[in-house]
Amino acid sequence: MRIALQPDALDLTVVIPALREAPNLARLLPTLEQTLATLTDAWEILVIDGDSNDGTIETVAERGDRVRCIVETRKGYGAAIIRGFSEARGRYVLTMDGDLSHPAEFVPNLWEARDEAEIVIASRYVPGGEADQPPFRLFLSRILNYFFRSGLSMDVRDMSSGFRLYRKAVFSQLDLEFTNFAILVEILLKAFANGARIHETPFHYALRTEGNSHAQVLPFGRDYLRLFHRMWRIRNSVDFPDYDWRAYNSRIWFQRYWQRRRHAIILRFLDGCASICDVGCGSSRILADLPPDTIGVDMRHDKLAFMRRSDRRLVGGDGLALPFRAAQFDCVLSSQVIEHIPDENGRLLDELVRVLRPGGRLVIGTPDYGGWQWPLIERIYARVAPGAYADEHVTHYTHASLRAAIEARGCRVEEHAYICGAELILRATKQPEATSPSA
Repeated sequence: MRIALQPDALDLTVVIPALREAPNLARLLPTLEQTLATLTDAWEILVIDGDSNDGTIETVAERGDRVRCIVETRKGYGAAIIRGFSEARGRYVLTMDGDLSHPAEFVPNLWEARDEAEIVIASRYVPGGEADQPPFRLFLSRILNYFFRSGLSMDVRDMSSGFRLYRKAVFSQLDLEFTNFAILVEILLKAFANGARIHETPFHYALRTEGNSHAQVLPFGRDYLRLFHRMWRIRNSVDFPDYDWRAYNSRIWFQRYWQRRRHAIILRFLDGCASICDVGCGSSRILADLPPDTIGVDMRHDKLAFMRRSDRRLVGGDGLALPFRAAQFDCVLSSQVIEHIPDENGRLLDELVRVLRPGGRLVIGTPDYGGWQWPLIERIYARVAPGAYADEHVTHYTHASLRAAIEARGCRVEEHAYICGAELILRATKQPEATSPSA
Protein backbone atom coordinates (compact mmCIF):
# COMPACT_ATOMS: atom_id res chain seq x y z
CA MET A 1 0.00 0.00 0.00
CA ARG A 2 1.39 3.41 -1.00
CA ILE A 3 0.43 6.15 1.49
CA ALA A 4 -1.04 9.37 0.12
CA LEU A 5 0.68 12.02 2.25
CA GLN A 6 -0.67 15.42 3.25
CA PRO A 7 1.36 18.54 2.37
CA ASP A 8 3.67 19.73 5.13
CA ALA A 9 1.94 22.49 7.09
CA LEU A 10 3.47 21.86 10.53
CA ASP A 11 6.83 20.91 11.99
CA LEU A 12 5.74 17.86 13.95
CA THR A 13 2.84 15.42 14.11
CA VAL A 14 2.59 12.90 16.94
CA VAL A 15 0.68 9.73 16.00
CA ILE A 16 -0.65 7.60 18.88
CA PRO A 17 -2.30 4.28 17.93
CA ALA A 18 -4.81 3.52 20.67
CA LEU A 19 -7.19 0.72 21.59
CA ARG A 20 -9.14 1.18 24.83
CA GLU A 21 -6.55 3.58 26.25
CA ALA A 22 -8.84 6.41 27.50
CA PRO A 23 -7.53 6.47 31.12
CA ASN A 24 -3.90 6.52 30.00
CA LEU A 25 -4.56 9.12 27.30
CA ALA A 26 -6.14 11.38 29.90
CA ARG A 27 -2.79 11.39 31.71
CA LEU A 28 -0.50 11.38 28.66
CA LEU A 29 -2.00 14.11 26.49
CA PRO A 30 -1.63 17.11 28.86
CA THR A 31 2.03 16.27 29.51
CA LEU A 32 2.67 15.64 25.84
CA GLU A 33 1.13 19.00 24.86
CA GLN A 34 3.36 20.81 27.34
CA THR A 35 6.42 18.96 26.01
CA LEU A 36 5.65 19.71 22.35
CA ALA A 37 5.19 23.39 23.13
CA THR A 38 8.84 23.53 24.24
CA LEU A 39 9.99 22.10 20.88
CA THR A 40 8.00 24.03 18.29
CA ASP A 41 4.87 26.14 17.91
CA ALA A 42 3.73 24.10 14.90
CA TRP A 43 2.60 20.71 16.18
CA GLU A 44 -0.42 18.42 16.29
CA ILE A 45 -1.39 15.16 17.97
CA LEU A 46 -3.38 12.46 16.18
CA VAL A 47 -4.91 9.68 18.28
CA ILE A 48 -5.76 6.82 15.92
CA ASP A 49 -8.44 4.94 17.79
CA GLY A 50 -9.40 1.37 16.96
CA ASP A 51 -13.10 2.06 17.56
CA SER A 52 -12.65 1.49 21.30
CA ASN A 53 -16.04 2.72 22.64
CA ASP A 54 -14.38 3.45 26.00
CA GLY A 55 -14.55 7.23 25.99
CA THR A 56 -11.38 7.78 23.96
CA ILE A 57 -13.14 10.16 21.55
CA GLU A 58 -14.48 12.27 24.41
CA THR A 59 -11.13 12.27 26.21
CA VAL A 60 -9.36 13.55 23.11
CA ALA A 61 -12.06 16.11 22.32
CA GLU A 62 -11.38 17.80 25.66
CA ARG A 63 -7.84 18.71 24.56
CA GLY A 64 -8.69 21.32 21.89
CA ASP A 65 -8.12 21.75 18.16
CA ARG A 66 -4.50 20.64 18.06
CA VAL A 67 -5.40 17.17 19.28
CA ARG A 68 -7.62 15.06 17.01
CA CYS A 69 -9.12 11.61 17.35
CA ILE A 70 -9.41 9.61 14.14
CA VAL A 71 -11.35 6.36 14.23
CA GLU A 72 -9.73 3.60 12.14
CA THR A 73 -12.06 0.66 11.59
CA ARG A 74 -9.41 -1.60 10.07
CA LYS A 75 -7.85 -3.79 12.72
CA GLY A 76 -4.19 -3.80 13.59
CA TYR A 77 -1.36 -1.59 14.80
CA GLY A 78 -0.01 -1.24 11.28
CA ALA A 79 -3.36 -0.04 9.96
CA ALA A 80 -3.35 2.68 12.62
CA ILE A 81 0.20 3.74 11.73
CA ILE A 82 -0.67 3.95 8.02
CA ARG A 83 -3.77 6.00 8.76
CA GLY A 84 -1.78 8.31 11.00
CA PHE A 85 0.80 9.03 8.32
CA SER A 86 -1.90 9.63 5.72
CA GLU A 87 -3.47 12.28 7.99
CA ALA A 88 -0.27 13.86 9.34
CA ARG A 89 0.49 17.44 8.34
CA GLY A 90 3.91 17.60 9.99
CA ARG A 91 7.25 17.43 8.21
CA TYR A 92 8.30 15.05 10.98
CA VAL A 93 6.07 12.34 12.43
CA LEU A 94 6.64 10.82 15.85
CA THR A 95 4.91 7.55 16.75
CA MET A 96 4.39 6.46 20.35
CA ASP A 97 2.14 4.20 22.38
CA GLY A 98 -0.71 5.61 24.42
CA ASP A 99 -0.21 3.38 27.45
CA LEU A 100 2.43 5.57 29.19
CA SER A 101 5.25 3.12 28.40
CA HIS A 102 6.52 5.83 26.02
CA PRO A 103 6.81 8.90 28.24
CA ALA A 104 6.27 12.37 26.84
CA GLU A 105 9.43 13.50 28.64
CA PHE A 106 11.56 11.45 26.22
CA VAL A 107 10.16 13.10 23.08
CA PRO A 108 12.79 15.92 23.16
CA ASN A 109 15.55 13.29 22.94
CA LEU A 110 14.15 12.05 19.64
CA TRP A 111 13.53 15.59 18.37
CA GLU A 112 17.10 16.65 19.13
CA ALA A 113 18.42 13.69 17.07
CA ARG A 114 16.29 14.51 14.01
CA ASP A 115 19.27 15.62 11.92
CA GLU A 116 21.11 12.37 12.58
CA ALA A 117 18.94 10.28 10.26
CA GLU A 118 15.62 9.97 8.49
CA ILE A 119 14.42 7.54 11.18
CA VAL A 120 15.32 7.91 14.86
CA ILE A 121 14.45 5.02 17.18
CA ALA A 122 14.09 5.09 20.96
CA SER A 123 16.11 1.94 21.50
CA ARG A 124 16.06 -0.40 24.48
CA TYR A 125 19.03 -2.42 23.32
CA VAL A 126 21.81 0.04 22.52
CA PRO A 127 24.29 0.92 25.27
CA GLY A 128 22.49 3.07 27.81
CA GLY A 129 19.07 1.65 26.98
CA GLU A 130 17.01 -0.55 29.32
CA ALA A 131 13.82 -2.61 29.25
CA ASP A 132 11.67 -3.29 32.32
CA GLN A 133 9.69 -6.27 31.06
CA PRO A 134 8.76 -9.70 32.40
CA PRO A 135 11.71 -12.05 31.80
CA PHE A 136 9.93 -14.21 29.23
CA ARG A 137 8.72 -11.26 27.12
CA LEU A 138 12.15 -9.64 27.35
CA PHE A 139 13.74 -12.89 26.21
CA LEU A 140 11.37 -13.14 23.24
CA SER A 141 11.97 -9.51 22.31
CA ARG A 142 15.74 -9.87 22.38
CA ILE A 143 15.62 -13.11 20.38
CA LEU A 144 13.30 -11.52 17.83
CA ASN A 145 15.52 -8.48 17.38
CA TYR A 146 18.71 -10.55 17.17
CA PHE A 147 17.08 -12.87 14.63
CA PHE A 148 16.00 -10.01 12.38
CA ARG A 149 19.19 -7.99 12.83
CA SER A 150 21.36 -10.97 11.91
CA GLY A 151 19.11 -12.48 9.26
CA LEU A 152 18.54 -9.18 7.46
CA SER A 153 22.09 -7.88 8.05
CA MET A 154 20.89 -4.57 9.44
CA ASP A 155 22.77 -2.69 12.13
CA VAL A 156 19.65 -1.87 14.15
CA ARG A 157 19.36 -3.34 17.64
CA ASP A 158 15.75 -2.48 18.44
CA MET A 159 13.77 -3.14 15.28
CA SER A 160 10.50 -3.69 17.15
CA SER A 161 10.41 -0.38 19.02
CA GLY A 162 7.40 1.72 18.00
CA PHE A 163 8.74 4.87 19.69
CA ARG A 164 10.23 6.59 16.65
CA LEU A 165 10.67 9.89 14.85
CA TYR A 166 10.39 9.85 11.04
CA ARG A 167 10.87 12.35 8.31
CA LYS A 168 7.49 12.02 6.68
CA ALA A 169 9.00 12.14 3.18
CA VAL A 170 10.39 8.63 3.85
CA PHE A 171 6.89 7.24 3.36
CA SER A 172 6.39 8.77 -0.08
CA GLN A 173 8.29 5.85 -1.63
CA LEU A 174 7.16 2.95 0.55
CA ASP A 175 4.71 0.22 -0.41
CA LEU A 176 3.64 -1.33 2.89
CA GLU A 177 1.94 -4.73 3.18
CA PHE A 178 1.50 -5.47 6.89
CA THR A 179 -1.26 -4.02 9.05
CA ASN A 180 -0.06 -5.50 12.34
CA PHE A 181 3.03 -5.04 14.52
CA ALA A 182 5.23 -6.55 11.81
CA ILE A 183 5.01 -3.23 9.99
CA LEU A 184 7.71 -1.90 12.32
CA VAL A 185 10.37 -4.11 10.73
CA GLU A 186 8.91 -3.72 7.26
CA ILE A 187 9.21 0.07 7.43
CA LEU A 188 12.86 -0.10 8.49
CA LEU A 189 13.94 -2.47 5.76
CA LYS A 190 12.06 -0.79 2.93
CA ALA A 191 13.11 2.69 4.04
CA PHE A 192 16.71 1.50 4.29
CA ALA A 193 16.41 0.10 0.76
CA ASN A 194 15.48 3.60 -0.40
CA GLY A 195 18.57 5.08 1.20
CA ALA A 196 17.11 6.23 4.53
CA ARG A 197 19.52 6.47 7.45
CA ILE A 198 18.53 4.94 10.79
CA HIS A 199 19.76 6.18 14.17
CA GLU A 200 19.13 4.72 17.64
CA THR A 201 19.12 6.72 20.84
CA PRO A 202 19.12 4.98 24.27
CA PHE A 203 15.72 4.64 25.92
CA HIS A 204 14.53 3.16 29.23
CA TYR A 205 11.34 1.22 28.52
CA ALA A 206 8.92 0.77 31.41
CA LEU A 207 5.83 -1.42 31.63
CA ARG A 208 2.43 -0.03 30.68
CA THR A 209 0.58 1.59 33.57
CA GLU A 210 -2.97 0.34 33.01
CA GLY A 211 -4.65 -2.23 30.77
CA ASN A 212 -3.17 -5.18 28.92
CA SER A 213 -0.86 -5.42 25.97
CA HIS A 214 -2.66 -5.89 22.66
CA ALA A 215 0.20 -7.94 21.16
CA GLN A 216 -0.56 -11.67 21.56
CA VAL A 217 2.61 -13.73 21.67
CA LEU A 218 1.78 -16.59 19.27
CA PRO A 219 0.08 -14.55 16.50
CA PHE A 220 2.77 -11.92 16.99
CA GLY A 221 5.54 -14.48 16.41
CA ARG A 222 3.75 -16.04 13.44
CA ASP A 223 3.34 -12.68 11.74
CA TYR A 224 6.99 -11.84 12.27
CA LEU A 225 8.09 -15.15 10.76
CA ARG A 226 5.93 -14.46 7.70
CA LEU A 227 7.50 -11.03 7.49
CA PHE A 228 11.01 -12.43 7.79
CA HIS A 229 10.47 -14.77 4.85
CA ARG A 230 9.33 -11.91 2.62
CA MET A 231 11.91 -9.41 3.85
CA TRP A 232 14.77 -11.90 3.58
CA ARG A 233 14.04 -12.34 -0.13
CA ILE A 234 13.99 -8.58 -0.64
CA ARG A 235 17.12 -8.04 1.47
CA ASN A 236 19.19 -10.60 -0.44
CA SER A 237 18.03 -9.59 -3.89
CA VAL A 238 20.63 -8.12 -6.26
CA ASP A 239 18.27 -5.16 -6.55
CA PHE A 240 18.82 -4.18 -2.92
CA PRO A 241 20.94 -0.99 -2.89
CA ASP A 242 23.77 -2.31 -0.73
CA TYR A 243 24.07 -5.72 -2.41
CA ASP A 244 27.65 -5.16 -3.64
CA TRP A 245 28.72 -3.52 -0.38
CA ARG A 246 27.58 -6.54 1.60
CA ALA A 247 29.03 -9.00 -0.90
CA TYR A 248 32.53 -7.83 0.09
CA ASN A 249 31.96 -9.54 3.46
CA SER A 250 29.62 -12.23 2.17
CA ARG A 251 29.18 -15.41 4.17
CA ILE A 252 29.61 -17.24 0.87
CA TRP A 253 33.35 -17.75 0.51
CA PHE A 254 33.40 -17.69 -3.30
CA GLN A 255 31.42 -14.45 -3.52
CA ARG A 256 33.58 -12.82 -0.86
CA TYR A 257 36.76 -13.91 -2.66
CA TRP A 258 35.50 -12.60 -6.01
CA GLN A 259 34.55 -9.20 -4.63
CA ARG A 260 37.84 -8.77 -2.79
CA ARG A 261 39.89 -9.90 -5.75
CA ARG A 262 38.13 -7.33 -7.97
CA HIS A 263 38.65 -4.68 -5.30
CA ALA A 264 42.39 -5.42 -5.08
CA ILE A 265 42.96 -5.43 -8.86
CA ILE A 266 41.11 -2.18 -9.49
CA LEU A 267 42.79 -0.32 -6.64
CA ARG A 268 46.16 -1.50 -7.96
CA PHE A 269 45.31 -0.35 -11.49
CA LEU A 270 44.26 3.06 -10.16
CA ASP A 271 47.17 3.51 -7.79
CA GLY A 272 48.61 7.00 -8.06
CA CYS A 273 45.52 8.52 -9.69
CA ALA A 274 44.19 11.74 -8.20
CA SER A 275 41.12 12.80 -10.19
CA ILE A 276 38.94 9.71 -10.70
CA CYS A 277 35.42 9.19 -12.04
CA ASP A 278 33.76 5.87 -11.14
CA VAL A 279 31.00 5.39 -13.73
CA GLY A 280 28.32 2.99 -12.52
CA CYS A 281 29.76 3.01 -9.01
CA GLY A 282 26.72 1.27 -7.50
CA SER A 283 27.28 0.30 -3.88
CA SER A 284 30.74 -1.16 -4.32
CA ARG A 285 33.33 -0.59 -1.60
CA ILE A 286 35.77 0.35 -4.34
CA LEU A 287 34.40 3.90 -4.43
CA ALA A 288 34.84 4.32 -0.67
CA ASP A 289 38.48 3.24 -0.89
CA LEU A 290 39.46 5.53 -3.78
CA PRO A 291 40.96 9.01 -3.16
CA PRO A 292 38.67 11.57 -1.50
CA ASP A 293 38.21 13.62 -4.69
CA THR A 294 36.74 10.65 -6.59
CA ILE A 295 33.31 11.20 -8.14
CA GLY A 296 30.81 8.33 -8.24
CA VAL A 297 28.18 8.26 -10.98
CA ASP A 298 25.12 6.02 -11.06
CA MET A 299 21.56 6.05 -12.42
CA ARG A 300 20.02 4.59 -9.27
CA HIS A 301 19.17 7.13 -6.60
CA ASP A 302 18.85 4.48 -3.88
CA LYS A 303 22.40 3.25 -4.44
CA LEU A 304 23.73 6.79 -4.38
CA ALA A 305 21.78 7.44 -1.18
CA PHE A 306 23.35 4.38 0.41
CA MET A 307 26.82 5.48 -0.73
CA ARG A 308 26.59 8.75 1.16
CA ARG A 309 28.56 6.89 3.81
CA SER A 310 31.57 6.92 1.47
CA ASP A 311 31.95 10.72 1.80
CA ARG A 312 32.60 10.91 -1.93
CA ARG A 313 30.94 13.27 -4.36
CA LEU A 314 27.97 11.47 -5.91
CA VAL A 315 26.26 12.34 -9.19
CA GLY A 316 23.10 10.89 -10.68
CA GLY A 317 23.74 10.37 -14.35
CA ASP A 318 23.54 8.17 -17.42
CA GLY A 319 26.81 6.65 -18.62
CA LEU A 320 25.73 7.24 -22.22
CA ALA A 321 25.65 11.01 -21.58
CA LEU A 322 28.00 11.82 -18.72
CA PRO A 323 27.46 15.28 -17.18
CA PHE A 324 31.14 16.25 -17.37
CA ARG A 325 33.30 18.25 -19.74
CA ALA A 326 35.79 16.61 -22.08
CA ALA A 327 39.16 15.58 -20.63
CA GLN A 328 38.04 16.35 -17.05
CA PHE A 329 39.51 13.32 -15.26
CA ASP A 330 42.94 11.78 -14.84
CA CYS A 331 41.39 8.34 -14.47
CA VAL A 332 38.05 6.80 -15.41
CA LEU A 333 36.73 3.52 -13.97
CA SER A 334 33.79 1.45 -15.15
CA SER A 335 33.50 -1.93 -13.44
CA GLN A 336 30.73 -4.39 -14.24
CA VAL A 337 28.68 -1.87 -16.23
CA ILE A 338 29.20 -2.26 -19.98
CA GLU A 339 27.69 -5.75 -20.08
CA HIS A 340 24.40 -4.39 -18.69
CA ILE A 341 23.89 -1.82 -21.46
CA PRO A 342 22.55 -2.70 -24.94
CA ASP A 343 25.15 -0.59 -26.70
CA GLU A 344 26.07 -1.94 -30.12
CA ASN A 345 27.82 1.29 -31.16
CA GLY A 346 29.90 1.56 -28.02
CA ARG A 347 28.50 4.89 -26.87
CA LEU A 348 29.45 4.18 -23.26
CA LEU A 349 33.05 3.60 -24.27
CA ASP A 350 32.93 6.85 -26.26
CA GLU A 351 31.82 8.72 -23.16
CA LEU A 352 34.41 7.11 -20.92
CA VAL A 353 37.16 8.14 -23.31
CA ARG A 354 35.69 11.62 -23.87
CA VAL A 355 35.88 12.65 -20.20
CA LEU A 356 39.40 11.19 -19.82
CA ARG A 357 42.33 13.53 -20.37
CA PRO A 358 45.09 12.55 -22.84
CA GLY A 359 47.62 10.45 -20.96
CA GLY A 360 44.92 9.49 -18.46
CA ARG A 361 44.16 5.99 -17.29
CA LEU A 362 41.07 3.96 -18.25
CA VAL A 363 40.09 0.88 -16.20
CA ILE A 364 37.24 -1.33 -17.41
CA GLY A 365 35.98 -4.60 -15.97
CA THR A 366 33.49 -7.01 -17.53
CA PRO A 367 32.88 -10.76 -17.89
CA ASP A 368 34.90 -12.38 -20.69
CA TYR A 369 32.54 -14.41 -22.87
CA GLY A 370 35.42 -15.65 -25.01
CA GLY A 371 36.52 -18.38 -22.65
CA TRP A 372 34.65 -21.26 -21.02
CA GLN A 373 34.89 -20.01 -17.45
CA TRP A 374 32.36 -17.18 -17.42
CA PRO A 375 29.69 -18.88 -19.60
CA LEU A 376 29.83 -21.88 -17.25
CA ILE A 377 29.64 -19.70 -14.13
CA GLU A 378 26.74 -17.77 -15.64
CA ARG A 379 24.77 -20.95 -16.32
CA ILE A 380 25.31 -22.18 -12.78
CA TYR A 381 24.50 -18.76 -11.33
CA ALA A 382 21.28 -18.54 -13.36
CA ARG A 383 20.11 -21.82 -11.83
CA VAL A 384 21.12 -20.98 -8.26
CA ALA A 385 19.89 -17.37 -8.34
CA PRO A 386 17.37 -16.91 -11.16
CA GLY A 387 16.66 -13.28 -11.92
CA ALA A 388 20.06 -12.15 -10.67
CA TYR A 389 22.80 -10.31 -12.55
CA ALA A 390 23.38 -13.12 -15.05
CA ASP A 391 20.03 -12.40 -16.69
CA GLU A 392 20.94 -8.72 -17.10
CA HIS A 393 24.04 -9.21 -19.25
CA VAL A 394 22.96 -8.06 -22.70
CA THR A 395 26.29 -7.06 -24.28
CA HIS A 396 28.89 -9.82 -24.36
CA TYR A 397 32.54 -8.82 -24.67
CA THR A 398 35.56 -11.01 -25.14
CA HIS A 399 39.14 -10.05 -24.37
CA ALA A 400 39.77 -9.50 -28.07
CA SER A 401 36.62 -7.48 -28.77
CA LEU A 402 37.00 -5.24 -25.72
CA ARG A 403 40.67 -4.63 -26.45
CA ALA A 404 39.85 -3.76 -30.07
CA ALA A 405 37.06 -1.39 -29.00
CA ILE A 406 39.34 0.43 -26.56
CA GLU A 407 42.21 0.69 -29.05
CA ALA A 408 39.83 1.97 -31.73
CA ARG A 409 39.19 4.93 -29.45
CA GLY A 410 42.84 5.86 -29.22
CA CYS A 411 43.75 4.07 -26.01
CA ARG A 412 46.67 1.69 -25.53
CA VAL A 413 45.97 -1.38 -23.39
CA GLU A 414 48.87 -1.81 -20.99
CA GLU A 415 47.80 -4.47 -18.55
CA HIS A 416 45.00 -6.88 -17.80
CA ALA A 417 44.00 -9.24 -15.01
CA TYR A 418 41.44 -11.98 -14.51
CA ILE A 419 39.31 -13.25 -11.66
CA CYS A 420 39.08 -17.03 -11.97
CA GLY A 421 39.68 -16.69 -15.71
CA ALA A 422 36.16 -15.29 -16.03
CA GLU A 423 36.04 -11.58 -15.19
CA LEU A 424 38.41 -9.44 -17.25
CA ILE A 425 39.82 -6.11 -16.04
CA LEU A 426 41.81 -3.97 -18.48
CA ARG A 427 44.01 -0.95 -17.83
CA ALA A 428 44.66 1.39 -20.74
CA THR A 429 46.15 4.84 -21.37
CA LYS A 430 44.51 7.45 -23.59
CA GLN A 431 46.92 8.58 -26.29
CA PRO A 432 47.36 12.34 -26.90
CA GLU A 433 45.80 12.15 -30.38
CA ALA A 434 42.85 9.96 -29.28
CA THR A 435 39.37 10.71 -30.68
CA SER A 436 36.28 8.57 -30.39
CA PRO A 437 34.78 7.06 -33.58
CA SER A 438 31.57 9.05 -33.04
CA ALA A 439 33.36 12.38 -32.53
